[in-house]
Amino acid sequence: MTAAISLKPRSLAAIGLVSAVGAFGFLWPLFVAPGSALAQHARDAPFLFGLLLPLLLAVVLAEVSEGGIDAKAIAMLGVLSALDAAIRPLGAGTAGIEVMFFLLILAGRVFGAGFGFVLGATSMFASALLTAGVGPWLPFQMLGAGWVGLGAALLPRCRGWLELALLSAYGVVSSLFYGWALNMWFWPFATGGDTSVSFVAGAPLADNLTRFVAFNLATSFGWDLGRAITTVTLILLTGVPVLAALRRAARKANFRPSVTFETGPDRGPAVPSER
Repeated sequence: MTAAISLKPRSLAAIGLVSAVGAFGFLWPLFVAPGSALAQHARDAPFLFGLLLPLLLAVVLAEVSEGGIDAKAIAMLGVLSALDAAIRPLGAGTAGIEVMFFLLILAGRVFGAGFGFVLGATSMFASALLTAGVGPWLPFQMLGAGWVGLGAALLPRCRGWLELALLSAYGVVSSLFYGWALNMWFWPFATGGDTSVSFVAGAPLADNLTRFVAFNLATSFGWDLGRAITTVTLILLTGVPVLAALRRAARKANFRPSVTFETGPDRGPAVPSER
C-alpha cells in the first residue's frame, strides 16, 4: 500500500538529524564527562534541549510536507491527530492508563513511517494545547510519540492474528520505551540531593545507569506498565476493525495516484488518467 506521506532524501535526513539530537537530549546524562560544560550545567541542559527540539521538529515537519504530502493526507492527519488528542485525556493521570498510543500504532502501521512520525508529534502537540500541558517536556513527548508511530510502520509485513500479536508486542515495548525516555530527560534535576537514585554529573556510565534504572523502578515502573497494558488491551480489542477501517480509508483516498497519458486513434488528444 502506498504510504500517505512519502519520505524523500531530505525528509529522511531531517528526521535522522532531529532523532540524533533528540537521542542525545535524552541520553546525555549517561555520557557526560567530568569537568565538561554539560557536567557544569547538568540542571540546565534538559531545558536547553527543550528549546532546541521545537526548532528541529519544525524543520522536520516542513521538510516532510515539502512535496511529500497531499491534501488527502493532510485531511487524514488532521482527523487522526484531533481524535488522538481528544481521547488522551480520557485516561491520562489515572494509574498509568494511556489511551492514545494504540491509535498511533495502528495508524502508523497502515499509513507508513512518515505519517506515523508526524502523527505522533502533532497528536501530542494538540493534546498539550487541549489539556494545558505545554512545557519544556512537550518537545520530548512529541519526539517520543513520533518515534512510536514511525516504529510501528517499520515492523515486518504480516496479517491476521500474527499482525495483532506483533503490534501487541510492539505496544508493550514502545510503551515502556516512551516512559523510560521521558524519565531520562528530567531525571538529572528531578531527584536533587544526594540520594541513591540521583544523577551524578561525570560519574561512570555504569553508576549513572544503575541509578537511572533504580529511579525508574522506584518511581514510574507501575505507571509505564499501566500504559503498556492499556495499549495492548485496546489493540487486541479494536485492532481488527480499526485496521480494516484505516485500510479502507487508505484505499479510497488513493494517496498520490500514478498518472498515465492515454492516446489512441479514437481518443483524440492525450489526457491524463489516474491509476
